Amino acid sequence: MSRSERLLNLLQVLRRHRRPVSGHVLAAETGVSIRTLYRDIASLQAQGAAIEGEPGVGYVMRPGFMLPPLMFGQEEIEALVLGMRLVADSGDKPLAQGALSTLAKISAVLPPELRRELEASALLVGAGRKALRTRVDPDLLRAAIRTEHKLRISYRDPAGTSSQRVVWPYAMVYFDQTRVLMCWCELRGGFRNFRSDRITDAELLGQRYPQHRQALLKEWRRTEYVAGRSILPETDSSAG
Repeated sequence: MSRSERLLNLLQVLRRHRRPVSGHVLAAETGVSIRTLYRDIASLQAQGAAIEGEPGVGYVMRPGFMLPPLMFGQEEIEALVLGMRLVADSGDKPLAQGALSTLAKISAVLPPELRRELEASALLVGAGRKALRTRVDPDLLRAAIRTEHKLRISYRDPAGTSSQRVVWPYAMVYFDQTRVLMCWCELRGGFRNFRSDRITDAELLGQRYPQHRQALLKEWRRTEYVAGRSILPETDSSAG
């Protein structure tokens, strides 16, 4: 266990105790020597953790103290770096920039030891198939989902037939090469999925749709997923 993981574990143990607990009990629960326990408590106190007490009396975390949000274990650091690198490599430009910016911001406020672990991560992203080019800005589609606004789209199906729809977008599914916009379609009166590379035009309407996106996703899971229907981008069977 790295030192950062050990300190985070100690914080978690202290958080479980509402009354002062002796150093020997804490050392036993965290699996370290009493000497290491005292050093770790002093280190956390120096970093601003609200731990009160002293040897022979016991230790307690002050009520209301929140765990530092940027204390990560080794696997969490690696998952974070790998995830951001994947988005930076395969996402559209705004998402890629957001991923790199997120890593930079987190690195800037991490304790030095964790910062070194983040910057030295050896989990790299291999070259993969790039996403198909789209005519519509993906930011517009994500904005419609975030704000729960209706979209007017022009869509070309696999046979090349075009149609115009007003849809309620509630989720975006990211495949290796394709993005699928999940919607309620007013034209069909049901759930439909649209490959973003086949959306030829889109307009964000000023009208919010009447349900929350989480409610739509929940309903889709109940009616569509349970029925065994697929949102795989190769079929487009649900975009009729």
